[in-house]
Amino acid sequence: MDTIFTLLMVLIMIASVLLVIIVMAQNPKGGGLSSTFGGASSAQFGVQRTNDFMEKATWTLGGTIIVLILLSVVITGKPSQVAPGQQQPVKKEAPAKKAPASSTTTTPAQAPATPAK
Repeated sequence: MDTIFTLLMVLIMIASVLLVIIVMAQNPKGGGLSSTFGGASSAQFGVQRTNDFMEKATWTLGGTIIVLILLSVVITGKPSQVAPGQQQPVKKEAPAKKAPASSTTTTPAQAPATPAK
């Protein structure tokens, strides 16, 4: 289980780094990598194909990351509140105190106050 989780985390990191590289290579105005290598002379052939590849790669890597993250959550299951190797503390309840039976004797705290004359 730990090896599968570790493998998924490594794949997520690799896909994330590749996604960052591809996004940074794109130009927000549409030039990006295609204008860097092609220039104005290849505007008819190379530009559109490079932009299509960059867009498809971006969407594919983004989807791959989402799927890998969801898969890792499903595999790991519900997270526990206790760290591995520790034992969960057992709650002990105090025994309930019984109410005293009604008695005819009064304690000093219960004695009625006498009015002063």
